[in-house]
Amino acid sequence: MSDQRVLRQDAGGGQRGDPIVGESQHTGEHRLVVLAEQGRRSGNLDRGGGKAERSFRDPHRTDSRMLDRLHRSDDALVGKKVLVVDDDVRNIFALSSVLERRGMTVLTAGTGREAIATLESTPDMAIVLMDIMMPEMDGYETMQVIRQNASFRRLPIIALTAKAMKGDREKCLEAGASEYLAKPVNTEQLLSALRMWLHR
Repeated sequence: MSDQRVLRQDAGGGQRGDPIVGESQHTGEHRLVVLAEQGRRSGNLDRGGGKAERSFRDPHRTDSRMLDRLHRSDDALVGKKVLVVDDDVRNIFALSSVLERRGMTVLTAGTGREAIATLESTPDMAIVLMDIMMPEMDGYETMQVIRQNASFRRLPIIALTAKAMKGDREKCLEAGASEYLAKPVNTEQLLSALRMWLHR
């Protein structure tokens, strides 16, 4: 009778630095290698040279890894231009510091009119962070004017507001926002939103 040995190996070679928090070092793909040793009398080997090899993938874990990389990787942010519109210099400084550390080029505007002028002079703007509560021209009106320009119809605009009330999200989306976040802004939530919109 033949003697069979079953070996289980990590196809990823035990890679380190996996971006999935709490995930084991296994990559989700394992290789089951069966080494069949025929008896001396037969002297025959299988067509694979004595090795029958199969690969098994877990599609759910693979999809999870891809989504996690999307939400955690800064590749989508590096080199992209972002316009931060806010009448409070403290908010501009805080947001600019976070975004510049991720490799983004930050432009700022303190009013709605200044934001519109900046966009018109910067055709390669990638995304806008728009404060809603601003004097004179607020964020709602500013977004409506921006959307009237056909060049900015698909420009991602993330609305930010400090006084989050019921119905604000719907109002922001109707005015032209792509997404809505309430202040104080959670850094990871903001970065995830930026990665998602810039990855498209």
